[in-house]
Amino acid sequence: MLRNLLAFTTISAALAGCGGTTAAAGNQQQPSATASPTAAATPVNYGNAKPVAAKPFDAATVATFDQPWALAFLPDRRMLVTEKPGQIWLVTADGTKTKVGGVPKVHDEGQGGLLDVAVSPRFASDHAVYISYSEPGEGGDSLALARATIDPAATAPALTGLQVIWRQLPRGQGGQFGAYIAFSPDGQHLFLAAGDRQRMTPAQDPDQPVGKILRLTLDGKPAPGNPGEGKTGATTVSLIDPPENTVAAAKAKGRQVTVPAPNLTPAETWSSGHRNPYGLAFDSQGRLWSVEMGPKGGDELNLIEPGKNYGWPLVSYGSNYDDVPIPSPTTRPDLAEPALYWNPVIAPAGLTFYDGTLFPDWRGSAFVGGLAATALVRIAFDGTTAREAERWDMGNRIRAVVSGPDGALWLLEDGAEAKLLRLTPKKAG
Repeated sequence: MLRNLLAFTTISAALAGCGGTTAAAGNQQQPSATASPTAAATPVNYGNAKPVAAKPFDAATVATFDQPWALAFLPDRRMLVTEKPGQIWLVTADGTKTKVGGVPKVHDEGQGGLLDVAVSPRFASDHAVYISYSEPGEGGDSLALARATIDPAATAPALTGLQVIWRQLPRGQGGQFGAYIAFSPDGQHLFLAAGDRQRMTPAQDPDQPVGKILRLTLDGKPAPGNPGEGKTGATTVSLIDPPENTVAAAKAKGRQVTVPAPNLTPAETWSSGHRNPYGLAFDSQGRLWSVEMGPKGGDELNLIEPGKNYGWPLVSYGSNYDDVPIPSPTTRPDLAEPALYWNPVIAPAGLTFYDGTLFPDWRGSAFVGGLAATALVRIAFDGTTAREAERWDMGNRIRAVVSGPDGALWLLEDGAEAKLLRLTPKKAG
């Protein structure tokens, strides 16, 4: 269901969280790449973990793309690959690429553009795919979630019947869209990561969708059973300075406003206090995890639980880009701690849980791409206790990582002429 909030202007973009800035190391002792966290309240910092020299895999280049962002497998094992400037490709395992038509207009600038793609859990019957992107409009961009159908057998595949089923309003400037999509294991619900759009404090505002992870129906409506089920919130008019956070305040200044329908953010919200979630995935036990870009330091792996507040921008294991300190999460026991964190940053992008057979020792591990770290990171678990187990230098920024139906790990590099890589066990000799 489309959100009918007021599309008014918002604050200008703050500092980007794209992983291009190298953060200073924390002042605490750093563990090795294979160190195990203790049961202490403070999670372990893996910011200074070092890459493992030997790679237990071969990486074959399958295809190249211009600024790829995400990939998703269809049931027939072909892939949909998004490119940030606004293109989707249908790709076979041998790298044959077919352009997909019907892609909506996106605003390709900074961290915005065509972002995630996800295949419906009911694809066999509905042929639906979901995409997230920065949707241009009056007053700036909004994060949009759209659903369309595709006939993969068509000679000229295209998105048809595309409909925006959710959008973040009000529109405005700023990056950090989040935009990652995950389906619940039962296929009944869709989770959407909505970044804070570099607006910071609205991540703590229950009436604004930014800085939240949302739980929706497959039609984009608030899902039954959410922590705020049935609740509506106060209307947010703008985020400009001085703030005008009500219709009355805007009218008092002569603003032309449209009184919107009830704000559905409280009913949609699963968790809050997020900065820029750049990966969202369920493990084999049905637990939802995310990786999140911190500011200057403080990237996080989080176990996402309903109703919890993950602290941004009130607390962080990093600092602001202007070096203004942010209180440590240890000062706020009422807020959720990360499972582990990285300071200096790795700039995590993409998250997948491996369930294949080619690497049996890795079953149950999570894999994260590193943009700033130019690395692939494996995370091992003891229940919900997480540790960085291994890190491999891939020589390029890694934008996405997916556990494929063939048992391989599939990686997308970042940037122009970026490679799609297929990782398989290293051959002897």
